[in-house]
Amino acid sequence: MYKTKNDLSENTRTAVAELCNARLADAVDLQTQCKQAHWNIKGPSFIALHELFDRINEQVEEFVDLIAERGVQVGGIVSGTARSVAARSALPEYPNASSGHEHVEALSAALAVFGKNVRAAIEFCGEFGDADSADIFTEISRATDKWLWFVEAHLQSEHRWASR
Repeated sequence: MYKTKNDLSENTRTAVAELCNARLADAVDLQTQCKQAHWNIKGPSFIALHELFDRINEQVEEFVDLIAERGVQVGGIVSGTARSVAARSALPEYPNASSGHEHVEALSAALAVFGKNVRAAIEFCGEFGDADSADIFTEISRATDKWLWFVEAHLQSEHRWASR
């Protein structure tokens, strides 16, 4: 840990820096999964999903910076290299997908796990008395839920209404 005049205790700063590294790995992995879907999408919904996946990627890129910068602000060293991300990410492995449905399933699964982990991070930061980090993760959680809704909408089409 680097010395800082930040008034959070060293114990809190160490815990938050470790948390930021864990969620950073997830965020970088999510970003690459968005691009994987964006590049490889095929099918009748190509353009809509191609553009949606790119928009999500752009937002996740902002998450990456928020999380990494917070880790450094509290005195930590963040690790966002491909090797460290691959070793640390809690997201499921992205499948070899091509159809729109396969990509929507895979990306919605990744967004759901990411959202769950971010919500746990909010609680963790609250337990350590770091309201600022909790606020950052709350912002990320709200946006992640929105993107999950957008992606899952492609799975929740007419079949729900057909059963009525």
